[in-house]
Amino acid sequence: MVTRFDSNREIRKDFIIDKGSYIEENLNEHLLESVELQELQDKFSNASKLYTICFGKSVGVLTIFSGLRQERTLIEKMIGKNYYFNMLKHLQDITTEDVLIQDTQYSFIKIAGMNVIIDGNIVASWVITAVLSDKIEDTADNKILQYFSKVTTSIDFYKSIDLLRVMSKRIFIGRYNEVSANEEALRSRDSEIRMAQELKKNEAMTAIVQMLESDKTFEEIINTVLRTVGEYLDISSVNLIRVNKKKKTIDMIGEWANYNVNRVIRSIKNFPMEAFPMLDEKPCIISSDTVVPEKYESVFDKYNVKAVVSLPIELNERIIMYVSFIETRHIKIWNESTVKFLFDVKQIIQSIITKRVTKNSLVSSYASLEAILENVGCGIYVRDLNSNKTLFANQKIKTEFRREIEDDNFEKILQNVRRDKNNKDNLELYYSEKNKWYDVNFMDIVWVDGRKVSLCTVYDVTDRKIYQKKIEQQANNDFLTGLYNRMRCEADLADVIREVKNENGSGALLYLDLDDFKHINDGLGHQYGDILLKEVSSLIRRIEGIENNCYRMGGDEFIIIVSNKHFSRLDTIISKIKEIFSKSWYLKGADYYCTMSMGVVVFPQDGNTVQEIIKMADIAMYEAKKKGKNCVEYYNHRSESASYKRLDLEKNMRNATADEFREFEVYYQPIIDVHKPGNPCTGAEALIRWNSKQLGFISPAEFIPLAEYLGLINPIGDFVLERACMDCKFWNDNGHPDYKVNVNLSVVQLLQNNIVEKVAYVLNKTGINPRNLTLEVTESLAINDMERMKTILGGIKALGVRIALDDFGTGYSSLNHIKEIPLDVIKVDQCFVNDLNNDDYAWAFVKMVTELANAIGVTVCVEGVEEKEQYEILTKMKVTLIQGYYFGKPMRGSDFEEKYVGISR
Repeated sequence: MVTRFDSNREIRKDFIIDKGSYIEENLNEHLLESVELQELQDKFSNASKLYTICFGKSVGVLTIFSGLRQERTLIEKMIGKNYYFNMLKHLQDITTEDVLIQDTQYSFIKIAGMNVIIDGNIVASWVITAVLSDKIEDTADNKILQYFSKVTTSIDFYKSIDLLRVMSKRIFIGRYNEVSANEEALRSRDSEIRMAQELKKNEAMTAIVQMLESDKTFEEIINTVLRTVGEYLDISSVNLIRVNKKKKTIDMIGEWANYNVNRVIRSIKNFPMEAFPMLDEKPCIISSDTVVPEKYESVFDKYNVKAVVSLPIELNERIIMYVSFIETRHIKIWNESTVKFLFDVKQIIQSIITKRVTKNSLVSSYASLEAILENVGCGIYVRDLNSNKTLFANQKIKTEFRREIEDDNFEKILQNVRRDKNNKDNLELYYSEKNKWYDVNFMDIVWVDGRKVSLCTVYDVTDRKIYQKKIEQQANNDFLTGLYNRMRCEADLADVIREVKNENGSGALLYLDLDDFKHINDGLGHQYGDILLKEVSSLIRRIEGIENNCYRMGGDEFIIIVSNKHFSRLDTIISKIKEIFSKSWYLKGADYYCTMSMGVVVFPQDGNTVQEIIKMADIAMYEAKKKGKNCVEYYNHRSESASYKRLDLEKNMRNATADEFREFEVYYQPIIDVHKPGNPCTGAEALIRWNSKQLGFISPAEFIPLAEYLGLINPIGDFVLERACMDCKFWNDNGHPDYKVNVNLSVVQLLQNNIVEKVAYVLNKTGINPRNLTLEVTESLAINDMERMKTILGGIKALGVRIALDDFGTGYSSLNHIKEIPLDVIKVDQCFVNDLNNDDYAWAFVKMVTELANAIGVTVCVEGVEEKEQYEILTKMKVTLIQGYYFGKPMRGSDFEEKYVGISR
């Protein structure tokens, strides 16, 4: 099979494996629809001076050859037109990510191939062609080089190949996880809808089943059942009709109609039965898409019936009533689930009627009591009160408990019923051998022959119990993780506290909170946050001793209860939990570290009430957060005083913001242009500091998260923006018209609906040249909601303000999004600088980013430069801007102006 992708090239697809899963198909389809991979390949090829092309597992060519047509033609003439085929065949034979290097008849041309493997499957293959300047052997070869625009060295070739391997895998895995997450989100939404529908049906059925035990009048019970069904299904009307066989007429004995609906059958008595042919001996089920039988047409036309279900109700082998469900307003299709529900409702109505018969409320309406009891919908067992002999057991009892009756054990089984706490007449039996539940009622009545007897009714309520269990589970379980929720936690904790006191033992409560979980949610999207929460829940509940005592309290908070039985393993349990969080979490194609902070309370030593213990654990957990996170803290009374200190910090922060931010100060860290002679300063990044009158100097790491928690980050951010613009305008007016100031925008600030208007207001108020203001956004924030970010950042750019992408390289997906964000500056995160002199990946990453940025007209600023060796490496890479302790730490505005502006005020 041959696939043509332009007039000059063709590639066989016989190496392609058949399409696999939904995810793999959508992964490749998504890649084909986008030009991102092509752009990345072209930029990589231009930066590395290599010729590349990518093939997909199921879709053939993913990208076109990154080079001029005449260059490819020349390569094919030199080493053969089938060199792609040969490499792809070799790649087929391996299932690893090893890089294959092949020599050619020309010493200065090499071919490389490598697979991108996800979950053990090859999803793409790269073929790379290199023209090597250091492998030229004679003058003739040297002349050939002039025909190639991409020429590299052997060392750079191998470094570039390694970089492509790392980066491409992350990109493909990112796409793979996006599709997986989207599929999971769709599945979750569908499941949630189905669960909501099932819950609604269960609630309706539970309300109907409860009518079996109601002491209300027959009319009240029936009207309640009809109303419950009608409201649940949202249909036009529900009717219960009694049949007068002799007179061939019908009477309305129960009716419910939807709001503002013209009823088909109004309250009637002795109405001719022939007028409603749907009331037949067999069930009548007609949907809007069903062909209406000719004998029904007149009724359907007369009453504008769109759909109907009419079910006969029998007693003593004859039809005594009908229950009808009618829709007249719009199209209605009765699905299988709804029809089964309606048959269940009919059966319950029939049981209600027969149960009333057993209580002699309708006995006079029928000929023989025994005949009636034989046909009721429950088991009937009659025992003589004087002799204790069995007088009667209907067929339902004989069928359900045949072996027990034969073994003379049925009476013993009835003795195992347990009394309902709220109703002494309602008894409940769980028969473990059948795994069934029964409602049992005893009544003393006069039998047909005048003897005093005990009449026992036995109802199989297993389905109702299952419904109740589902509803109870939904009430007590967290939908996302499957763990118990806060309500169940408090109930279980109360039981464990009582148990510990009775046993004179000890228990413990562990309060966990994930560290910086918000960054995962904001940076990767909520679907990946949900995936992380489910993984955490799954791993925690596997720990021996806490399998069924783990609870999600909401958000990213979990509680674990350790009972007296497992208290001796408390240290082991804590160690196991810490071990879980010591490893990275694989999300969206990359490894992310999300640790936890834990507070531990031992009871009853520390406390002995539910609320007290949870509060103490929360305080201890907050102390763990304060100590740098990723640690465990046991509760002590000093912790509680520290909790008050936190309240004090909150109070002082509120006062400081209300006092026109007098206690806050903006510091500046210089940004140096190393591309120009003398390394001149080009401006600075603005950084907030808080020197409290009451508490002294507060670390930004302590007060900024608190400001976000208290909702004060917006006014603080507005203060920094305005002050920084005012100071920069002062620098511009005093001999440095090109100085720029960088201001960070937090997640909360950037997501304000009026952020563009706020920036415009500050520009107008301070008079700063918009080109001298650079707003920094984090990489994770920028890629979280791309469409929204493009709109917001586009609005800011329209004001003339510059945009910088901060913390670049930590999110692993940013290369795919650079083209979508209106960027002016890329700030490479300092983690790539720390080991720049001995980490090949960091070196290659910074070099490639610099070359890519230069190619698309974006400035690169590298953060965290502290050593001369780092500075020298970066200058050789032609990095433009550097920021770090090597040139200057963050300093007061007055110090910055004295050193870099040359003026004091």
